[in-house]
Amino acid sequence: MPAMLILGIESSCDETGVALYSTDAGGALLAHALHSQILMHREYGGVVPELASRDHIRRTVPLLRKVLRDSGRALGEVDAIAYTQGPGLAGALLVGAAFAEGLAASLGVPTVPVHHLEGHLLSPLLSRNPPTFPFVALLVSGGHSQLMRVTGVGHYELLGETLDDAAGEAFDKTAKLLGLPYPGGPALAELAERGEPDSVKLPRPMLHSGDLDFSFSGLKTAVLTKVRAIETLDEQQRADIARGFQEAIVEVLVKKSLRAVRQSGLKRLVVAGGVGANRELRRQLDAAAAKHGITVYYPELEFCTDNGAMIALAGALRFEAGASIKPAGAFAVRPRWPLAELTH
Repeated sequence: MPAMLILGIESSCDETGVALYSTDAGGALLAHALHSQILMHREYGGVVPELASRDHIRRTVPLLRKVLRDSGRALGEVDAIAYTQGPGLAGALLVGAAFAEGLAASLGVPTVPVHHLEGHLLSPLLSRNPPTFPFVALLVSGGHSQLMRVTGVGHYELLGETLDDAAGEAFDKTAKLLGLPYPGGPALAELAERGEPDSVKLPRPMLHSGDLDFSFSGLKTAVLTKVRAIETLDEQQRADIARGFQEAIVEVLVKKSLRAVRQSGLKRLVVAGGVGANRELRRQLDAAAAKHGITVYYPELEFCTDNGAMIALAGALRFEAGASIKPAGAFAVRPRWPLAELTH
């Protein structure tokens, strides 16, 4: 198959991402651009869907122009357009999908609807030291905590998942209990670095359940109980609670991930999603994996959060596999779309 130029568009939540990926010479990311809506949503303590959608409308064209300028390519050279079809916020998804389908129709090129989580799963392939198939993937973000066996593009077996709050969601909710600003996850991780190790003991939910599922809502409730028991939290107490919370989540994620790898008989673990940027999680995973001869792969930090590069990559890989390709035109978004329903 001749080399192709794939434009990727991501608009599932509160980041607008555009990227240009070439399949030439084994594949290369030519340029990518990202706009985060964090400052806009911080005023409200969380994502406001209507504001997110409107901001995607404002940002997509300028980001596209920047990517074309940075890559030195012309719009007419694009061979296909990949975009996030779901899951995510319905209005936000519609902005990216409508833009992609309209642009593709005007250029006379096909589109590749992409599953957002597949983009995250494949994002480590953009790194300088990419993994090879098969591998076990730990997908940890604000909306998802899952362990998957990945044998190839479109071939994903669910091994375990959260039964309630995702890890990132638990980080954000706990941060709010501690009075930290949105987005709470990174702020809590930073505060935890100033906490005393093992000073606050919190439960490790489902650590010994015998399966590969997770549960984090009870951990959040345990933090709430600790906070209410202290009349006035000082800065060190807040840091100690943050440290205890992070220790609990990291221990569960590390032990369940290594158990999944051992049960699979594989030696490669991929970590993807926003929580994958957590420094303590990376440190403990690397240390524990090294003891068992397991290699851990991460996306570059810039590709841990939502971005257009991972969508362009997933689109390119699917295009090469001849799957999920359609002529530009009629489309639908899928705000709720379990990864298990994705087929090759």
